Amino acid sequence: MPTAARAAVAVLLALATAACGGDAEAGRDEAATSGPVPAATIDPRVPRADSSRIAGDAGAPVWVVEVSDYQCPYCRQWHEDVHPAFEREFVSTGQVRFAYVHFPLPSHPHAQLAAESAMCAGAQGRFWDYHDSLFASQERWAALADARPVFDSLATAAGLDAAAHAECVDGGVMRDMVAADADRMRQAGVNSTPTFFIGDQVLLGNQPIERFREAIER
Repeated sequence: MPTAARAAVAVLLALATAACGGDAEAGRDEAATSGPVPAATIDPRVPRADSSRIAGDAGAPVWVVEVSDYQCPYCRQWHEDVHPAFEREFVSTGQVRFAYVHFPLPSHPHAQLAAESAMCAGAQGRFWDYHDSLFASQERWAALADARPVFDSLATAAGLDAAAHAECVDGGVMRDMVAADADRMRQAGVNSTPTFFIGDQVLLGNQPIERFREAIER
């Protein structure tokens, strides 16, 4: 597997051309590159959240990693227009192991908090429900000065323990994980969203389902 693809999949293992673009160096969290964190110091919510964003059969022959930003309109369009068919054809049938990796762009002021909120939902085993609701409501919260009330309401609607979710977000429990995602993706050469790693191939932007069929077949 080429270096870029290995780096993408490694994000999920670290704890055990329509696209949104950004400065590849902007917003870099130096703490994310300071070395491994001792296992004894890791909040147990973090590995639960990490596992929750992986879907599909563990024995699937192909990994697909989506690198995305919840405030990116092209990411939302892909999620609405292509993801349902992708899930039905490849994930549900056991052909693909699918993972979501965060790459919040500095130009999107609410993307970082959205990513942390999604991972806090993942700590309660509800990553994908919350993930779907973030994209479904993007047009409602993206233009707000403060998106937090909407994110909190999504937690309630998703059936989460709202107080526990708020405590996770307020405590910045997932901040380093999101920063590490973005840092590793920059190292892999990612500078726009959505970007997809499909085995040893890369697809850039909001691509139609036909491009995924071709890449997965290869």
